[in-house]
Amino acid sequence: MVKSENYDVLVVGAGMVGAAIACALGLKGIRVAVFDRALPLAFKPDQLPDLRVSALSYASEQILKNLGVWPYMQAMRMCPYRRMAVWEKLHFPPGSELDKRPNQTVFNAADIRHDQLGFVVENRITQLGLLKRLKEVESVSLFAPATIESMNLKAEKPEIMLQDGSVFKADLLIGADGAQSKVREQANIRLDTREYEQQCLVATVEIEGGLQDITWQAFTPTGPEAFLPLSDIDSKSYGSIVWYNLPENVQKLMKLSDSDFLEELSSTFPKELPPLVKLHERGSFPLARRHAMNYFTNGVVLAGDAAHTINPLAGQGVNLGFQDVAWLAEVLTDAFQTGESLGSQKVLSRYEKARRRDNQLMMSTMDAFYLAFSNNSAPLKVLRNVALSLAAKSKPAVKEVMKYAMGISGRQAELAKSS
Repeated sequence: MVKSENYDVLVVGAGMVGAAIACALGLKGIRVAVFDRALPLAFKPDQLPDLRVSALSYASEQILKNLGVWPYMQAMRMCPYRRMAVWEKLHFPPGSELDKRPNQTVFNAADIRHDQLGFVVENRITQLGLLKRLKEVESVSLFAPATIESMNLKAEKPEIMLQDGSVFKADLLIGADGAQSKVREQANIRLDTREYEQQCLVATVEIEGGLQDITWQAFTPTGPEAFLPLSDIDSKSYGSIVWYNLPENVQKLMKLSDSDFLEELSSTFPKELPPLVKLHERGSFPLARRHAMNYFTNGVVLAGDAAHTINPLAGQGVNLGFQDVAWLAEVLTDAFQTGESLGSQKVLSRYEKARRRDNQLMMSTMDAFYLAFSNNSAPLKVLRNVALSLAAKSKPAVKEVMKYAMGISGRQAELAKSS
């Protein structure tokens, strides 16, 4: 006999976005079933930092605090950063006046009376904190590891069948299953895709000089060179390296021995890079912008990377995902409390209307930065460095940019507080 269960919402994907959505809805009494193929490994305090990390904004912090997740993350580890520096990498004679970088803009949390701009957190730690919180929410059921055998999105209500034959039905199916979303594929939602010429190499390194409180990004014609601070572990300090480059260069860098890679890193990156002690891990991935042509179809809705992936230039991908969480939870909770069908187009269109424009704006902004800096055009180089120099001298403008990036201005700030 086939086991069949009914819920209000089914969520495919128990990653950061999927688990956050389930938590937000569950705390409002909405019955949610969450499915994932695997769960992350348990946290060990002496374990080296993971390769994949995210810079969580103030708005994302507030969303996670309101869900009751932040204390669990703090109990593991996270690294606050108080300053962020941005400049274009130019070559001048050492000791010259120009060597002082008039084109460098520094964002400092103290200027807007905040303790930090954000936190660099390993993705696994954010996910583990969310999953721990989910266990406390009675109206949420987590099925993982679980293999989805099939999805029926043409029935009166969306259905999921697991490999063991169990069937689950709900008014709404949420696809939070990442950039290669099976839910999006099954729902026949098309993507607008753009492949970038660059690839991204990420590395975790042990550094000298103690815990850092600054993240920086130096633009070059082949892409930015960036550093993010990570938490100290057993009195040793660490950093995350992000190196954008042409695919052929990334392939060469990945093939270097650890010692040769560190030497190349030290000789290429700006002088702000702390002395490197050891390479622990590295990896690379292609860069692409993807945006779903629509975020929903009847009974199905997408969130996070399933709906959009962005150039990671400013590290806003996961923060956009958490904004999706806050908006979707607000829209669905309002509908649930007024007795509307959670899977109706009328309800889901409210979410898409709220998110598509903001997501598109951030994607277009990152594309503009990418196009403006990823070239050697002399006139454009002059213009962008003049702009950086002027920005460095304009305190009000810098403060407004900080507030926007942190999510402490406008509607996103209000939503973060209320989620």
